Amino acid sequence: MKKKDIKILLVDDEQDILEIVGYNLSQEGYQIVTASNGKEAIVKAKKELPHLIIMDVMMPEMDGMEACENIRRIPELSHVIITFLTARSEDYSQVAGFDAGADDYITKPIKPKLLVSKVKALLRRLKGDEAKGSETLNVGDIEINREEYKIVKDGREIILPRKEFELFYLLASKPGKVFKREEILDKVWGNEVIVGGRTIDVHIRKLREKIGDDFFKTIKGVGYKFEV
Repeated sequence: MKKKDIKILLVDDEQDILEIVGYNLSQEGYQIVTASNGKEAIVKAKKELPHLIIMDVMMPEMDGMEACENIRRIPELSHVIITFLTARSEDYSQVAGFDAGADDYITKPIKPKLLVSKVKALLRRLKGDEAKGSETLNVGDIEINREEYKIVKDGREIILPRKEFELFYLLASKPGKVFKREEILDKVWGNEVIVGGRTIDVHIRKLREKIGDDFFKTIKGVGYKFEV
């Protein structure tokens, strides 16, 4: 995919941030759309269908966390790449961000060149998606469509954020394999994002809530193991 075809939605209540970040990314050739709060971000995201959303956390009307959760519930937006760009650097804020469905968490202040580099790293996932092609796994009563990022269980479609899907697909694709934290981080998050083991724990918990413990018990029962 060419840069001119990639659309990025910037969400921040500070106009100068929108202008500075938007300018630097538009200079790289990306299409830029902006919103000033969470509610507006949801409306713009539905209309524009961006490839990447860069969003502040603390905003009026609706904060970034709530907006992220709402966007993840919209089928056509469930797999958009979302990163927070915020001055909040506390560990619990970062955990909450990943829990809300974000793919990355970037803290302010950040130099424009470094931000552009991180954006490029995040967007490399689009190329990876194009190269993966059509892959469908069937595990028990669950069908996992890798190309469409879709999971169907007992005839019911389950929508997962991109990272939760990647983690779930990894666990379901290697029966009998023992996964260590380092391998999960490398295969699901890659080298472009620095996350910790706590992030994996959060994603596993969310998967248990959405998929059900019965699935994890089933795959363990046939020799499937993972270390978290």
